[in-house]
Amino acid sequence: MTAREGQIGKTRTGILTAFKKHWQLHVLALPVLLYLLIFSYAPMFGVVLAFERYSVAKGFFGSPWLGLKNFEFMFKTQDAWRITRNTVLYNIAFITVNTSLSVLLALILDEMYIKRLSKTIQTMLIMPYFLSMSVVAIVVYAFIGPKGVVNTMLKALGEPGNTFWYTYRPLWPFLLVFISAWKGVGYTAIVYVASISGISSEFYEAAVLDGASKLQQARYITLPHLRHIIVIMLILNMGSMFRGDMGLSYNVTQNTGELYEVVDVIDTFVYRALKDLNDTGMAAAAGLYQSVVGFVLIIVSNAIVRRVDEESALY
Repeated sequence: MTAREGQIGKTRTGILTAFKKHWQLHVLALPVLLYLLIFSYAPMFGVVLAFERYSVAKGFFGSPWLGLKNFEFMFKTQDAWRITRNTVLYNIAFITVNTSLSVLLALILDEMYIKRLSKTIQTMLIMPYFLSMSVVAIVVYAFIGPKGVVNTMLKALGEPGNTFWYTYRPLWPFLLVFISAWKGVGYTAIVYVASISGISSEFYEAAVLDGASKLQQARYITLPHLRHIIVIMLILNMGSMFRGDMGLSYNVTQNTGELYEVVDVIDTFVYRALKDLNDTGMAAAAGLYQSVVGFVLIIVSNAIVRRVDEESALY
């Protein structure tokens, strides 16, 4: 037996020993592993659709091979700049606003916890996250629809109150950012609240003895301890930089054509094209493009963070 074969044998023995010793943990992890294999890794075989003109009758291996022609749809269309601009700018706004508000809300909730206030407010802040975008779209329509709350209030104030807000472009960039924050900030704040609860109380006790105010404690103790988790969350969010929120941009806006200039993103554009053209290969190419770009952005952003602050890097 060669030295290499002996090393391989020792490795296998070590793996079997570790499995026998911790078999309960492996059994607990099995459902998650099966879920990932079935719903995350097995569907990756469908990536081949991005490079062919798929036909159900001919199947994966019989459909005509097109190479990179499916990708030309996104880059050669006259709307390529618009949908890319909207997707990136909205994600930058979502990440910036939601992260800032989540950290601020976590600081407030932590103070509420210390003072043993009611958990009702926390529950109310978290609940919107569990609402589907279809429900959110109905709520928004109840406010800004033709006979909604806004127009009713305008009529009561003596204004015409007949504005159709679903064609008023200046409103929607701010409204979509607001809805995204209203829906997700409360849930994301949980992560930061958990991190704050892990900070030793000795830091705050020492700060109080030195006469530090609450703002100074947040600035010099809480935020530095949250730095690592904030950076990791930002790195993970970079993976969705080229992915739009389909429910937000399609359902909430009622797919109104007059708003495409300011709300249309890559996902909604591809969805409408798929309905009109029934081109599965084009849709697969768009999804692959978004995934590859997102993966590259995560790798690059993590590398930059690792050079600046290695402890805050994802790996």
